[in-house]
Amino acid sequence: MTANSDKQHLVDRVAALVEAARRAGANEADAVVVRARSRSVSVRLGKVEGTEASESDDMSLRVFVGKRVASVSAPSNADPAPLAERAVAMARVSPEDPYQGLADPDRLAAEVRDLDLFDATEVSTEALKEAALASEAAALAVEGVTNSSGAGASAGSGGLVLATSGGFLGQYEATRFSRSVSVIAGEGTGMERDYDFSSRLHYADLDRPEDIGRRAGERAAGRLNARKVATGRFPVVFDPRVARGIAGHLASAINGASVARKSSFLRDMMGKKVAASGITVTDDPMRLRGQSSRPFDGEGVAGERLVMIDDGVLNQWFLATAAARQLGLPGTNGRGVRASSSVTPASTNLALEAGMAAPETLIGAIPSGFYVTEVFGQGVNLVTGDYSRGAAGFWIENGALSYPVSEVTIASNLKDMFLNMTAANDLDRNFGTAAPTLLIEGMTLAGK
Repeated sequence: MTANSDKQHLVDRVAALVEAARRAGANEADAVVVRARSRSVSVRLGKVEGTEASESDDMSLRVFVGKRVASVSAPSNADPAPLAERAVAMARVSPEDPYQGLADPDRLAAEVRDLDLFDATEVSTEALKEAALASEAAALAVEGVTNSSGAGASAGSGGLVLATSGGFLGQYEATRFSRSVSVIAGEGTGMERDYDFSSRLHYADLDRPEDIGRRAGERAAGRLNARKVATGRFPVVFDPRVARGIAGHLASAINGASVARKSSFLRDMMGKKVAASGITVTDDPMRLRGQSSRPFDGEGVAGERLVMIDDGVLNQWFLATAAARQLGLPGTNGRGVRASSSVTPASTNLALEAGMAAPETLIGAIPSGFYVTEVFGQGVNLVTGDYSRGAAGFWIENGALSYPVSEVTIASNLKDMFLNMTAANDLDRNFGTAAPTLLIEGMTLAGK
């Protein structure tokens, strides 16, 4: 969608598809084209391992015949008439769904705001290769680093064109640039791995390759000679890159689709306290240069900043039209994500907001505890809230990080974790899901 003629071609395609659906007998319809373009280079130990380039235009049509719905997908150059006829025929034999339909007209975006999501910078394959090599070289130069798992750099763009039979027509495009590296420290059974990365919408905002590599190398080397620790209940401090996962679990628990299916452990908690006092969670799809910003959602609904949790109290669900209707709520809040033919609620620029204390202050008040830098395993049950993950990090002793720890498990229930959470003041908003350092009291640690 970088050339005007190309943009107009895609606009014409979705408009023609919606019109074909109306002629075929649909009461309502919407059509979308999702475009993706990317180039990447991967290297290992100073040599290029691979270069990739991909392009795709995925078009889909969603039709409503009464309360029956069907969706079809096709290449963007497909003939609209037979595609629409097939979709309508499918809808007519589908079971009725009383919650389906287009978003209410008064919820649609009246204008498509420019959120500064697109950077026209052209990055050559050679420049991608040089960045990947530089980040790997910087990581390998760190004392204790002995091998590389590889480094990479990429540049790409994605966009969406949406048309509805209600008259909405909108489009936007965003770019994304990234750099990453993963290295190994130590030898034999004592080896440890770690990584670092940077991902931004604008090329000039990326971290320097050398800084990414140095941080990855230092993290890997810092994990050498890890120990096990005794089993017990301790305060656990989550590094921001792990804390973002905790915020993501919270976002999943307040997803309207999960609530409607009764598959969230917070399904009965609207208006009630679900997190500690001082914990506030926001979601803002309209933030300039936000990693997950969008001027309208997958149904054409205008976005707005929402306070999902205010001082520990749950205020909002993430909603798309069908989930809102199923829950008996008026309208939606512009959170429907559309990858192709389906629309599901999701967060945008989610932020577990910063607290008042510095991370060093939180850690400094802990006589014995665990600072987590990595978790692994799939031990999160969003129906019950049960949480159990393998973890690695550093032992906190007398208010300071003392030695690396590995091969332990941390466990609790997300309900208790949110209610016993303290946020530090080091929030970095350069992520689609952002969180500061988090202290959670009273988790069970299973060690030796």
